Amino acid sequence: MIHTKRYYCNTYEAGGRELIIEGPVEPQRLAAMTFDEGLKAFRVPEEQQKALVEIAELPEGRIIIARDGDLVLGYVTFLHPDPMERWSEAKMEDLLELGAIEVSHKVRAAGVGKAMLMLAYLDDAMEDYIVISTEYYWHWDLKGTGLDVWGYRKIMEKVMGSIGMVWMATDDPEICSHPANCLMARIGKRVPNESIMRFDQVRFQNRFMY
Repeated sequence: MIHTKRYYCNTYEAGGRELIIEGPVEPQRLAAMTFDEGLKAFRVPEEQQKALVEIAELPEGRIIIARDGDLVLGYVTFLHPDPMERWSEAKMEDLLELGAIEVSHKVRAAGVGKAMLMLAYLDDAMEDYIVISTEYYWHWDLKGTGLDVWGYRKIMEKVMGSIGMVWMATDDPEICSHPANCLMARIGKRVPNESIMRFDQVRFQNRFMY
């Protein structure tokens, strides 16, 4: 499969700043930027920047960012599912995972996450993919937002829903380990039926339970 990537760029007002929302960003440009100190949900900003540069280097990898000058204040990643997760077992070239979405507290609650996702879907090539998002409550910034798990999940569903992602059932043990966890997915308009069937097979591996 040829992973076509078309670059898009928009301006967006947030927290008194005029941000540039752009992507997919090339690894060299991403490496030359600075990550805001508030981007620390997964690891320290410098280490997260290195991880995102590596994703941008992948054939299928897509990084969408929100920046003020050369200061990155938010990002979204798309790539093939982690080899350690069941979603990689299908070995589907047209299955991507929305691996992370993070926005600095400096511009949070201003719709930046939604703006980055909507820019990602300006690229018609995204209609060739099934895109999933695995939502685990232990990744959520409950302390920083003051929300409980259900309030945070409601926000995540709204953000993901802005690009047409919907809740989908699964028997994946990690997702089933807590009722607030969930699988969300968007099936592109040109995804063939064979891929949809393979995706359904990996969603449910213990059908005797249903």
